Amino acid sequence: MGHSEQLLRQRAALNVDDPNRARLRNQIIEANLPMARRLARRYTGRGESYDDLAQVGAIGLIKAVDGYDSSRGVPFASYAVPTILGGIRRHFRDTAWTIRVPRAAQELGAQVPEARGRLAQQRGRQPTDRELADDLEVTVAQLLAAVAALGVYRLPSLSEPRPGAVGTDRHALSGAADAGYTAVDDHLALTLLLAALPPRERRILTMRFYGDLTQAEIATRVGLSQMHVSRLLTRSLAQLRTGMLR
Repeated sequence: MGHSEQLLRQRAALNVDDPNRARLRNQIIEANLPMARRLARRYTGRGESYDDLAQVGAIGLIKAVDGYDSSRGVPFASYAVPTILGGIRRHFRDTAWTIRVPRAAQELGAQVPEARGRLAQQRGRQPTDRELADDLEVTVAQLLAAVAALGVYRLPSLSEPRPGAVGTDRHALSGAADAGYTAVDDHLALTLLLAALPPRERRILTMRFYGDLTQAEIATRVGLSQMHVSRLLTRSLAQLRTGMLR
């Protein structure tokens, strides 16, 4: 039994109003903060600062400490890691990137359609960016920034043919989320869950799924009955499955 599991068992055995419960809780959180920070660091470089991700990871750790059931005999890490990763993933799902357009750009962008239409009527053609900027008494850079930020120009339909590509619509050329990113997260979670298993069960899993040994061959190597090996495999796989679904 690991140190965290021992502290959690001690905490669970205390009365709800015992002041030592809070002390043990803080001790467990502090002992596992490095783990939460390591998990958070894996997600840096995706548009969120490390400090924000570390805070989300710490909140996930606190939830794991408060929600852990010491009577089940499950290693704390196998419960805490998916809880922390789940919190970080939800943070990314719930945090949308928002473009905050300055008021000056909003006001300028609102004037563009009217000015474009008026100049087009006067000249009999669409005005150039320079002509439009001169009419609005702004620089070309300010004009283009306002148009880009507010999406004044009509966004093309994904069903429209792509210019210069006969028979190819824009939808066919649009990007898609790479499933490999999810696989990276799952691999990280599974690695930590495996590390939390007892050494004997981890060795049995390795021989079964990486060494491709039969249960009988594994039993001979570890000195157990085939039935015992089967029970250990079933228990380990159920524990990993539960951890991945949290």
